[in-house]
Amino acid sequence: MVHSSGRITLWGIEAFIATADEGSVSAAARRLGVSPSGISQQLAGLEAALAAVLMDRSTRPVTLTPAGQMFRRRAQLILSEAQQAKAELAAQDLSALTDFRLGMIEDFDADVTPRLLSVMAEELRTCQFLLETGASHRLFDLLDTRALDMVVAAEMGAAADWMEVHPLLREPFVAAVPKGRIDAANDVLAQLQALPLIQYTLRHHMGRQIAEHLARQHLTLAHRFELDSYHAILAMVAGGAGWTILTPLGYLRAQRFRDQVEILPLPFAPLSRTISLSARAGVLQDMPVRVAAGLRPLLEEMIVTPAIAQMPWLQGALRVL
Repeated sequence: MVHSSGRITLWGIEAFIATADEGSVSAAARRLGVSPSGISQQLAGLEAALAAVLMDRSTRPVTLTPAGQMFRRRAQLILSEAQQAKAELAAQDLSALTDFRLGMIEDFDADVTPRLLSVMAEELRTCQFLLETGASHRLFDLLDTRALDMVVAAEMGAAADWMEVHPLLREPFVAAVPKGRIDAANDVLAQLQALPLIQYTLRHHMGRQIAEHLARQHLTLAHRFELDSYHAILAMVAGGAGWTILTPLGYLRAQRFRDQVEILPLPFAPLSRTISLSARAGVLQDMPVRVAAGLRPLLEEMIVTPAIAQMPWLQGALRVL
């Protein structure tokens, strides 16, 4: 039995929720931007205050005790209410916002994201920014668990009822082929079927989206490689190892292969995706609308205009929403 000592703190509750979500003290520390020893101290203090053991930290991943499972339900409600109150107060005067946690799709990390953060930092002068870049499904998971305040990511189906969604960009999927290997005047699909498909990983939503679309077209394409890196995929295409399906954003992220890779429209039914800004509905007042409004001209300038200059046939298919 743990003896009751000390007080329950929001910081202790946040450390507990992060550890329960992530499955380890070290992962919780990375998520919250502190040291593992700091997380351990908070967990110990919380258990002392509650006079209960909440976690078995000898297992991998850590597991909740029956007391921990019971407390987690209450802890999430407490933390959500605290975050809601903080956001509502800050939203009355955004200049008073002290921290902001933003998730951005990795396709934007080299160009759009730095520009957006510079603009936001100018307006929110006292705010500390935490940026998380990654795959869309990961960002939505972090938004769901309240580890992020706002995400810019590819839509993955119907939005949850707690989300507000602001569409930003529509982009088509395209075929990336070795330069000079495909004669666009002849049967492009037949030529592609003679080459291996270098497939984007099915562990990510985009890879599954592509595979499902091919299945709907009753297309079976030989493939030997399944990768999760645009650069690695396009390096293999540039080397003549096969062809791939990706988006203009994916191609633009790997510009060093431009002289060795050619981009063509898909020679079958078109497929596209929408990138949107999502946040918890009503929490940040008009801030999501304002950030989305600031992002659209950046996307037009940095993504749409240069892409169409290189590939005029994308006009209309690649567009800001």
